[in-house]
Amino acid sequence: MIRPRWEWALDDDTGAPLTAPLSPAFTTQYDAEEWLGEHWRTLAETGAARARLLHDGAQATPTVELRKP
Repeated sequence: MIRPRWEWALDDDTGAPLTAPLSPAFTTQYDAEEWLGEHWRTLAETGAARARLLHDGAQATPTVELRKP
């Protein structure tokens, strides 16, 4: 059985993809979004400025800004 793969692609302030930190892979969009909601502050502190949710490699949602208020 093939399961859908959801993961976050993280970019820095210039739009360049980050190689670390990496997002785990998720089997549901809900789990992926919940993970980002719990970890976005830590990701922003480590250099991530934007997150793009990918579904089987294609962007599935609008880009999310990871800036602290």
